Amino acid sequence: MNPVIAARLATAGVELSEPSAPRYSYVAFTVSGEIAYFSGKTSIVPGSLLSVTGKAGRDVTPAQAGDAARLCAINLMSAVEFAVGLERVRSILKLTGFVASVPEFSEQAAVVDHASRLLVNVLGEAGHHARTAIGVAVLPGNATVELDAVIQLTEHEEERA
Repeated sequence: MNPVIAARLATAGVELSEPSAPRYSYVAFTVSGEIAYFSGKTSIVPGSLLSVTGKAGRDVTPAQAGDAARLCAINLMSAVEFAVGLERVRSILKLTGFVASVPEFSEQAAVVDHASRLLVNVLGEAGHHARTAIGVAVLPGNATVELDAVIQLTEHEEERA
């Protein structure tokens, strides 16, 4: 791993872990040319179940939902590191955040911002992204937050920074 990225992860108190294999009939990521598509990541703690479950605005406070979004971003970065290497991220093109929430909850963007800030802190300029934050009725496993991403990769290893 690039030493700058490793130092930023350490500063943020983040440890990456090998992601678990998908439980259903899909793959964790696909790559077409220099574009990688990463399947949804929830706030699963390695070797455990979901850390935050339920709906924002009823079962989960906005702060707890933000913590879940941050953990989703850690799981996304773990998936990227083990699939292609974080140093190959040229740009996160698009991040989509889904927040299970009650109809009256309208802070989805603030919740997903916890993930966005972490990605920028760790990846620098490459972490800036277009983003959508959507409120949904329910997520797999009763997760509070799920993120997926479209990422542009460097073409060759020698381009890694």
